[in-house]
Amino acid sequence: MATAAKRVPLPAILLANDLLDGDVVFATADGTGALAWTRDPAPALVANDDAAAEKLEAFAAAELSGNKVVDAYLVDVAIESGSPVPRHFRERFKTLGPSNRPDLGKQAGEGIAATPKG
Repeated sequence: MATAAKRVPLPAILLANDLLDGDVVFATADGTGALAWTRDPAPALVANDDAAAEKLEAFAAAELSGNKVVDAYLVDVAIESGSPVPRHFRERFKTLGPSNRPDLGKQAGEGIAATPKG
């Protein structure tokens, strides 16, 4: 008997790397309600139940097979100041940008709010 894959605790967001430029992207809803990718973690679509997590996983599978992204996976988050913040260091680090140049990337405020400390 096959066992179901273990899912991260909810709430969770979907992150991946854009296949063309390697930047970290987050699943969000576009203006029509369809799923799309954004480089800003603040508007990431948060899955609070199994049905929403399954919808994100189905989107990830379609985008992986369509060669749009790589390494797509759900990440458990906490909601801080209304925005999802990854609970684990690796994913929190991915939301900020290059660590060797704090004057560049998302942590420099290039149009994307830095992840709150906590």
